[in-house]
Amino acid sequence: MLPPLRVAYTLEQCWHDVPGGTTVAALEVARRLVERPDVEVIFVAGRHAVAPSPPFEPPGPVRQLAIARPWLYETWNRFGRPRVERASGPIDVCHSTLAIPAGTRAPQVITVHDVAFVHHPERFTRHGVRVMRAGLERCRRADRILVPSRSTRDDLIALGFPDDRLRVVPWGVTAHPVVPGHVDRVRERYTLPERFVLSVGTVEPRKNLPRLAAATAGSRGLPLVVAGAPGWGDVPDGGSDVRFLGFVPDDDLGALYAAATVFAYPSLEEGFGMPIAEAMAYGAPVVTSRGGATEEVAGGAAVLVDPLDVDSIAAGLSQAVADRDRLVEAGHRRAAALDWDVTVAATVAAYHEAIAEASR
Repeated sequence: MLPPLRVAYTLEQCWHDVPGGTTVAALEVARRLVERPDVEVIFVAGRHAVAPSPPFEPPGPVRQLAIARPWLYETWNRFGRPRVERASGPIDVCHSTLAIPAGTRAPQVITVHDVAFVHHPERFTRHGVRVMRAGLERCRRADRILVPSRSTRDDLIALGFPDDRLRVVPWGVTAHPVVPGHVDRVRERYTLPERFVLSVGTVEPRKNLPRLAAATAGSRGLPLVVAGAPGWGDVPDGGSDVRFLGFVPDDDLGALYAAATVFAYPSLEEGFGMPIAEAMAYGAPVVTSRGGATEEVAGGAAVLVDPLDVDSIAAGLSQAVADRDRLVEAGHRRAAALDWDVTVAATVAAYHEAIAEASR
């Protein structure tokens, strides 16, 4: 029997101020990787005095490099150092789970979630755009690049990345049983109305909340409820028709989806759109953006709208209410097709391909 692959797996983003869905995806893959007998995972991050918040704790000990953000990303981008091997010891492959490649001498696999910062840099901080652009340029040298959607693959090809090194590896979705009593408790805990439109995700410009709020403003009896950590940029003012819940823990999130009349995700740009899959898994009819990764993830099981047109979003919400039963059934089928075990199997296959590529 061959010895397991030793994989350095970066998780610096667990300590970000706003970890977001990309961190959730990296951790879902990590939890399953550690269960595989053919892989030995060594988690690597910078030096931190405290653990990340509980939703973003790695599923095992993390070996620390000498420095952390922001200098870790800067020195990786400028000098390719410190190498992860200083913390991990000898490895067969390094998996950088953000598009800021770690320093390493080993074959490199990198996950690139999206390139929204290239298309619309105005939606991000100037510092963030600079760091992410520098990291993306270094991704060109990776042995394999994992992307969660065909949309992101097409974006990278348009930027000159070689198609033969790109692998589309969609994310999965995890749903836990939700009992009616839990839904009632969540309604009471967050003082939710009987009927509402739900939006989930980090509050940032590309989530398109001002237009969604405008679309729901004329929906009698359907206020907007937003669940997500504060991010950056302009958001709609809170009021009688908009409620901001802040970050909602996983223990309550499933019941929140189940309680929603409609789930709306008219995002302007995504690499995947995990909340779409989560909403479907928990039985909420979905309204999301036409085109790109959101339509890809929806897989024909959502109402598609023009995210730049408030009237289109409003009409989509009305259609979802009227066609609720069909959308819920279709959504369950679509969510069932998104399997984290498939994601992990494709990730491990990419590790082997990267090793073979580097040995040529």
